[in-house]
Amino acid sequence: MNFAIVGCGVIAETHGKALKMLEAEGCKLYAVCDIVQEKAEKFAEKYGVGVIYYDDESVMQDSNIDVICVCVPSGTHGLICKMAAQAGKHIICEKPMEINEQKMAEITNVVEKSGIKMQCVFQRRLMPTAQAVKQLICENKLGKICLAEAQLKYYRDQAYYDSAGWRGTWKQDGGGALMNQGVHGVDLIFWMLDKEIDTLYGKAETLARKIEVEDTATALIQMKDRSLCVIQSATTAYPGFSTTFSVYGEKGTVIFNDSGILEWTFIDKENQPPRPEGNIEIGGSKSNIDITIDGHIILLRDLKEAIIQNRAPMIPPQDAQLAVKVICSIYQSSKTGKVIQF
Repeated sequence: MNFAIVGCGVIAETHGKALKMLEAEGCKLYAVCDIVQEKAEKFAEKYGVGVIYYDDESVMQDSNIDVICVCVPSGTHGLICKMAAQAGKHIICEKPMEINEQKMAEITNVVEKSGIKMQCVFQRRLMPTAQAVKQLICENKLGKICLAEAQLKYYRDQAYYDSAGWRGTWKQDGGGALMNQGVHGVDLIFWMLDKEIDTLYGKAETLARKIEVEDTATALIQMKDRSLCVIQSATTAYPGFSTTFSVYGEKGTVIFNDSGILEWTFIDKENQPPRPEGNIEIGGSKSNIDITIDGHIILLRDLKEAIIQNRAPMIPPQDAQLAVKVICSIYQSSKTGKVIQF
């Protein structure tokens, strides 16, 4: 199965490395594409790719390509995804799928009509602890969930934002600490809780960086069952801290971060659920270049198998929209100073 990476920036390296690991399983990095010729050629040389394109239309017209890896700036995801779907190419799209609800709906509509398979990259869902917590909540092992927290405290210096013209802009980044870095954690906390959101109040501020978007944000979300969720997100937290998720229930508490479980405590100690084994390192809190490839390998492999088996992939576009909707509501709340009815 031939893959093409469109957009040869930082996250393309993760896709390139993952595809190299999957080469023996039939996933071939066949082509690369970037509108900046030097970037495309340098990337192709590094990964031994013989087919290079410098415009999006040409790569879509190549009948040898089965899957497009969408690694362009966030605000261009929709354009590339729609072009790929209309060309009959399957898709794996980096987070966020797009930067507003309308663009996400457009992608989903085109994908559904085309019949191709699309995988969205929210690799934190693959962490064994996250999956175990979701199961605990589903089985009511924690009892009534009263409070949940997502602490998403990253560090990105000014040089990071200055390294590419699209970073830190509303048009192409869609937001800052929440939309770019924090979107993974926002997705994960609500994926685990699986609760319907009622209201939301948030503040998003630009406090330390010379950018259009926020570098520091916090939000209070109330669910339909009146339970509360607190989100803290920043790219100003030096030196960058492991993302941490806490779920507090009447029967127990679970707290975990990128490295593993910090708290696994239940009132009924004799019958408490066993701790999940294994872990998938994610990285990215200190730098955008320390993201690991473990999750991408799983998602790329799953997409390949979904195509062969003609089934939905793990994270189709219909299942990857909530985080962006929440983040856009936080921005709206911060701008208006009002509580948002979700």
